Amino acid sequence: MDEQIGIRCKHCDFIDLEIRDVFPSMVKFSIEREPAMSLNLDLFCEDIIKSMGYEGTSHFDIHESGLVWDLIPGVREHMFPHQREGFEFMWKKLAGGIDIQQVKHTVNTDSTSGCVISHAPGTGKTRLAITFVQSYLELFPWCRPVIIAPRGMLATWEQEFKKWNVKLPFHLLSSSGIHWDEDKTIKKLVAQDESLGQKLSMNKLSQKSRLMLKLASWYEGSCIIGLSYSLYRNLAKGEDMDGETVRNLLLKNPGLLVLDEGHTPRNKKSLIWKVLAEVSTEKRIILSGTPFQNNFLELYNILCLVKPKFARDFACTRLNKKDFSSKRTCQSRATHHLEEDEGKEFWKSLRMSNITDDHLSEIREKLDPFVHIHNGDILQKSLPGLKESVVILNPLPHQKEIITMMEKSAGKGFLDAEYKISLASIHPFLLTSVKLSDEEASIVNKLKSSRLDPCEGVKTRFVLEIVRLCKPLKERVLVFSQYLEPLSLIMDQLTKKFNWTEGKEILLMSGNVRVKQREALMEAFNDMNSEARVMLASTKACCEGITLVGSSRVVLLDVVWNPSVGRQAIGRAYRIGQEKIVYTYNLIAEGTKEKIKYDRQAKKDHMSKLLFTKEPQAAGCNLTPELIFDDRILEAMTAHEELKDMFVQILPSH
Repeated sequence: MDEQIGIRCKHCDFIDLEIRDVFPSMVKFSIEREPAMSLNLDLFCEDIIKSMGYEGTSHFDIHESGLVWDLIPGVREHMFPHQREGFEFMWKKLAGGIDIQQVKHTVNTDSTSGCVISHAPGTGKTRLAITFVQSYLELFPWCRPVIIAPRGMLATWEQEFKKWNVKLPFHLLSSSGIHWDEDKTIKKLVAQDESLGQKLSMNKLSQKSRLMLKLASWYEGSCIIGLSYSLYRNLAKGEDMDGETVRNLLLKNPGLLVLDEGHTPRNKKSLIWKVLAEVSTEKRIILSGTPFQNNFLELYNILCLVKPKFARDFACTRLNKKDFSSKRTCQSRATHHLEEDEGKEFWKSLRMSNITDDHLSEIREKLDPFVHIHNGDILQKSLPGLKESVVILNPLPHQKEIITMMEKSAGKGFLDAEYKISLASIHPFLLTSVKLSDEEASIVNKLKSSRLDPCEGVKTRFVLEIVRLCKPLKERVLVFSQYLEPLSLIMDQLTKKFNWTEGKEILLMSGNVRVKQREALMEAFNDMNSEARVMLASTKACCEGITLVGSSRVVLLDVVWNPSVGRQAIGRAYRIGQEKIVYTYNLIAEGTKEKIKYDRQAKKDHMSKLLFTKEPQAAGCNLTPELIFDDRILEAMTAHEELKDMFVQILPSH
């Protein structure tokens, strides 16, 4: 490559490509030898960056007037009312309004920033976000959107981008595939060097080379990129790459940042929170059906991430309320440390036991300007229904003895004991795989022969009976656990009882299942003509975005401290597209601390409703003890002579 002449032969001076026809990136980009390419990756990307100058370019000349709805004709009619509201809300917060002329004059002012879309699980946040990104690109084609999501959800994003015919390709940075035939930048490179096309077709480019191609295309405005939180953290910290090129790209160049399950980076001390806080753009969108996870400090951290000025603004408000003298105004005192003290300390001090109506009013007042809320009314109006139960079960005598023994040792290690109690309440055999004391082991080892007998564990017995009664009704059951061992055991028990096999009647969705396999599992489970009967799912693997509307019965085997976990699990079945009433069963073993845990969870859920609902009076915990016995399967079980002793109490869920 001669920068004055072009690409020429070093032996005979034959000019293969004149400099006027050389694509800028090819100055350092050698495709003939992979090692040379790897050595020059940073230079290749830097050349593309230096050769472009599109920052701030818009398409206002093409779209001179009208509303932002006109950018994608016909889309409004196919959206639910809450999605339309959310769409306009995002435009107002990130661009200043929904009138294109208004946007033209306000998009680069201090009045625009980020927002939170707090819509209930299953109400179409992914579709809403894609529609916004699609329309935003019409006015700001060089905004370089970045979608960050949990790893298991990226395939869903990829499918949705294809489904809604977004003009630009969506590249997953972790994927080996490159949609180069749809990518104008990569197509230019292929046109200038056929060997690149061959390498792309034969998938012979190294992982780094593919990543750099995607980033270069993204920088030029030819694609949208998506990656997981862990990959973004590694790349933005400079890990796994040579030099600062990729780090600078991901921190300085995104013009639009979308964080799916945006409550994930809620710990300010975590690396992912720190790198996201360094992103230059304030055009940030957090999507979360459950922004309030465990405590108020986590919520504060999320709000500071989506709106970096939130800490300062909140500190100013509180300081002004303290009636300081005029010489010590907020402007002169709101330093970084003061903001931390006045903001963080206030949120950290809040407890569900001491929060007052004044606190709630103050928080809601601050949330309202940049948080759009939908509590799931659309599901109640458009779906057949959701009926939730708390089923308190009576463990068998031997199981109860083992649970009591585990409860006594709880003081020796809280998390370890909690894990053991949870396993014991499902089926005592599960304890044979964990470390026990000599006394515990001597009792548990006697249970090895009971492994395939579901009746030895009260919760496995409940699952077996639900599945058995659902068979003639042609209903499908979705069983959730935070642990993999119970799912594996239940699979073996169902296999023995009904002569079913994994992959046909029984499907397993765990973190070990590859992305493409997850898609196949979802498709099989939602296809009512398939042989699938039961889905055994990890609560971590089946997070927001996973659709399992083939199920009408959801069993939650264990209780966790975070209420959003249960909400997310139920939201896999109770979401847009569901055609049946969804019945859910929160299983609690009598004689354990699971009930205390569930009540604590309910308080957190109640607090979340107080903060994230437009109708505070409807969010109160005004529970009545009315039973929901229009569940014929539950009625059949409680009336059965051999099963009725299994039940202690059935309550409506909080």
